Amino acid sequence: MARLIDDPESDFLTGRLLVAMPGIEDPRFERTVLYLCAHDEEQAMGLAVNRPVEGLTVFELLERLGVKSEIQAPSDLVLLGGPLERERGFVLHTDDFTSPDSTLPVADGVGLTATRDALDAMASPLARPRKAILALGYAGWGPGQLEQELRDNVWLICDADEGLLFDEDHAHKWTRALAKLGITADHLSATAGRA
Repeated sequence: MARLIDDPESDFLTGRLLVAMPGIEDPRFERTVLYLCAHDEEQAMGLAVNRPVEGLTVFELLERLGVKSEIQAPSDLVLLGGPLERERGFVLHTDDFTSPDSTLPVADGVGLTATRDALDAMASPLARPRKAILALGYAGWGPGQLEQELRDNVWLICDADEGLLFDEDHAHKWTRALAKLGITADHLSATAGRA
């Protein structure tokens, strides 16, 4: 079980953001900001929070899935959470919504739900979380894989905040995450190196 980010003893990154370095070898992650929903010695799982599926809104997807929406066409775009299981949906949301049997508390104030009740909540003006994103697919790592990528300077680690997680300015989240670290893209090398 992944320890929560507020555990000072934790070496795990659950609840933190991974920011792709320029020149990442996998083009699926170029300029990506990933939120780590789980990380322990066996695995890591995260969702990209800045990769919208062009032209697909949450409202349209809910309609396609037969979820009766009481909300009038929210403009939120569906995100591509990662390359794995792209047909599977994940709702990352503030903790004012919770499904007792299926919500995974990720960090203080943030939960992850991958069941139909999260979609129903997103369609309801009374049950909708204050902030939420709907992502298709996820990014995943096996034992030691993420740690090796971190040693190889593939990712920078950044603290998460509601703006980086939930706002709709997807085009600027990568540069905003870098700015939060006090870095600009032109100061980063496109080639990873080792000291």
